[in-house]
Amino acid sequence: MATDTIADMLTRIRNANLAKHQIVQIPATKKTKNIAQLLLSEGLIDSFEELKSGLNRSLLLSLKYQGKERKPCIEKIQCISKPGSRVYSHATKIPRILGGFGLAIVSTSRGLMTDHQARKEGVGGELLCYIW
Repeated sequence: MATDTIADMLTRIRNANLAKHQIVQIPATKKTKNIAQLLLSEGLIDSFEELKSGLNRSLLLSLKYQGKERKPCIEKIQCISKPGSRVYSHATKIPRILGGFGLAIVSTSRGLMTDHQARKEGVGGELLCYIW
């Protein structure tokens, strides 16, 4: 799975948040499904579902907003690893995003997990993105 697909997913979510869209459609792969599952478990999106039409698969993410002003729950998404520049971190050196209020998604040998889970299990890996 190429990181540029993850960057595309994050860009689509960022753009949909800025335009205050309720749903966003992204290509479905194992990694994008796992990232969507992490976002759901952390309470950053409302839900997601997989759509299949022939050979094409995609995910529909329902974005989450707060209050009457519809302030997005995801304020910023920052892609860290890129195809030309991978960023790896040891379990003890995974950065704390906004003092622990943010979230880093780490690709480990045990699958995708948040920075909190990676530190708890003592595994490092590739830093995919920061979300807050």
